Amino acid sequence: MKKITLIILVFIGIMQVSLAQETKFQLSSHILDITTGKPATNVKITLSKMNKNDTWTMVEEKNTDSNGRIKDFLKQDGKDNTGIYKLTFHTSPYFKSLGNKSFYPFIEVVFELVDNEHYHVPITLSPFGYSTYRGN
Repeated sequence: MKKITLIILVFIGIMQVSLAQETKFQLSSHILDITTGKPATNVKITLSKMNKNDTWTMVEEKNTDSNGRIKDFLKQDGKDNTGIYKLTFHTSPYFKSLGNKSFYPFIEVVFELVDNEHYHVPITLSPFGYSTYRGN
């Protein structure tokens, strides 16, 4: 009987771990430094949401990983995340860490989430220019 109970508890533990790994996020971002051809690592990105009175409220702030990515903005936990958002890419410290000057101390990209689909907002970056698009 103890063996069956242990097997059931192990199975329940595995199911809990599996469920925990299934957390989904609605928004991700990526920075590619086109001057080096490599991801921009450890760049702070601030996510803000526009309020009804047209002011911004910070939602989250994270740093890019070793692949220049942030995969986990806006946890999908059943609440409605639609609205107007802004990603602020804090680029000046990144370029200073490389010994470069930059024309843009930060870059703000404003966009609208109109449904519960996943959105990916990447930028390609250089010290004197950037580009963005809606990725997948």
